Amino acid sequence: MEQLTFRDFAGALMSGDAERAARVLAEMLAIDDAAATSATAHFQQQMAQSPTFLQKAMGMRQVVESRDEPALVDLLVDCFGIERARALQAAAALLARYK
Repeated sequence: MEQLTFRDFAGALMSGDAERAARVLAEMLAIDDAAATSATAHFQQQMAQSPTFLQKAMGMRQVVESRDEPALVDLLVDCFGIERARALQAAAALLARYK
């Protein structure tokens, strides 16, 4: 099975499938379905409110590639509205996916 990426998440959102986007996010960040649904809704809200938001969210790739865990946690909190404790776990899961 192909590894899911943020591109899959964004593609699902752009096609109007928030449920699929939440499933992708749940798998990528190792969070439960309710947290993933909430995070997806937060992301959509931020995207609708700020024209520069998507650019900030796209910076996550560079943060993951540079293995900057503190910056990744901050982005997860900001972009997805994930509480910090959960964002720490999600960052660790995400970094483990992309060794």
